[in-house]
Amino acid sequence: MILADKIINERKKLGWSQEDLADKLDVSRQSVSKWESAQSTPDLGRILKMAELFGVSTDYLLKDEMDENDLPGTAIVEDTGASSASSLKFVSMEEASAYLDAVESTTPKIAIGVSLCILSPVLLITLAGLSETPLISEAIAVVAGISALLILVAIGVFIFIMTNRRLEPYEYLEDVAIDTAYGVDGMVREKKSRFEKKHSLFTAIGVVMCILSCIPLIAVGVIASMAGNESIIPAMVGVLLILVAVGVNFIIRVNNIMESYNKLLQEGEYTLRGKRANKVTKKIAGIYWPIVLGGYLAWSFITMKWEMTWIVWPVAAVLFGAVCGITKSFMRD
Repeated sequence: MILADKIINERKKLGWSQEDLADKLDVSRQSVSKWESAQSTPDLGRILKMAELFGVSTDYLLKDEMDENDLPGTAIVEDTGASSASSLKFVSMEEASAYLDAVESTTPKIAIGVSLCILSPVLLITLAGLSETPLISEAIAVVAGISALLILVAIGVFIFIMTNRRLEPYEYLEDVAIDTAYGVDGMVREKKSRFEKKHSLFTAIGVVMCILSCIPLIAVGVIASMAGNESIIPAMVGVLLILVAVGVNFIIRVNNIMESYNKLLQEGEYTLRGKRANKVTKKIAGIYWPIVLGGYLAWSFITMKWEMTWIVWPVAAVLFGAVCGITKSFMRD
């Protein structure tokens, strides 16, 4: 086993990202990346420091003929509850490639499913506004709008169930420490590097669309109030939701793929500490979102003011983000 592979293995045993190791060695992340891809070799001082950090001998790091079986003991995985490298889940090159392919093929479908759920109340809200005019009766508006809402949500849920079946075999990547086969780290890092520009662009477009989505509603609301005719305002709420749906679609299309790279590299939200925090936030989400959905439907059906009740979702999303942030911060502390 060459030095590059040993650095990768020992770093992952400790649950460190390349940034973590770089900070401890007082070098840049790019330097660590080059060491692990065998593009360069650390100097003797860094090797001595790594041997101390990893709890191994310099002979083990420097001699290619020595592997993990030659170590006198097994490195302890820091603060993970695991006691040895045997607790690591091994990921082969074939499995890593299959996972990335699965994510790339299912991500557009997931993005469409989420967009459909966001768009589901648009027709209901629009028809609710038109029901205040002679164009359509309130009964027809409610029946047609709710039917469209349920159909779109059903399609979205169907998409989620089918895509989840495809990704289910790889759920362990979110929860357990992994050790990747030779070449996986370099392959994933290269893909991530090429994808970063697209990720930044699509995320920026999606966020900007979500922010600007309020402009048509505000502008038309002011004009309608001045004219004394507010029946068009619900239609502008529909326009807002359409813009949000498109913006969220852009964000999901790139974020899911970027997350797949971070899962294999155990970086970002998927370091060992991050995985423990994710387990907690999953449990919170399993309770939180059903309560939000129940509250939204109850409020909407009781008041029949669908053009207003949609506000539950952005407020709930912001609150959930805050809860997750506080939870992860607490766990890090």
